[in-house]
Amino acid sequence: MRAAFAAKAMAGRGWDGGVFGPDGPFGREGPFGPGGPFGGGRSGGRGRRGRMFGQGELRLALLKLIADQPRHGYELIKAIEEATGGTYAPSPGAVYPTLQLLADEGAIAEKEDDASPRKPFVATDQGRAELAEKADEVSAIFDRLADHAERHERGRSPHLFRAMGNLAQVLRHKARSGELDEDAVNEIVDLIDDMAKRIERL
Repeated sequence: MRAAFAAKAMAGRGWDGGVFGPDGPFGREGPFGPGGPFGGGRSGGRGRRGRMFGQGELRLALLKLIADQPRHGYELIKAIEEATGGTYAPSPGAVYPTLQLLADEGAIAEKEDDASPRKPFVATDQGRAELAEKADEVSAIFDRLADHAERHERGRSPHLFRAMGNLAQVLRHKARSGELDEDAVNEIVDLIDDMAKRIERL
């Protein structure tokens, strides 16, 4: 096993095609990559770069939440934040225009008999019919939010996150420096194997 690891590390572009490649533990989909529990998450959302929702997905998410129970704008923002494990909340600048669009389309309406200053929205028959028609798409959106929350929960320990980040950074730097010979690679492998065994015994 060690010989194979060393061969990958010393060949061609170093570790870029191995442990740091797309299929490796530090690659995009690995446990320490951007999509893994220790990788800091994919881009998108508050405190992150990019977008959580694709085109039209925020609209469907808001409609589904309103169909589940009457809510106003702030409650919808908090509901999405909760669905993502507290890692993402859509901005009011995205939510309120989308609510207005849903109202203009006839998919939602204000709950007229509510006495609170901020009247919650309810889903209309038209809105519920759309949700039924797009049930698979809506389910996929909320499955993705739940998956995001689960990944975040697995990597919540800040000390563990820091330690894993340090390990990834040091290994990546050493691998790409061009200074590692086969003996050094084997020594690193021994250290990692020993660390894995010690952690397993905890």
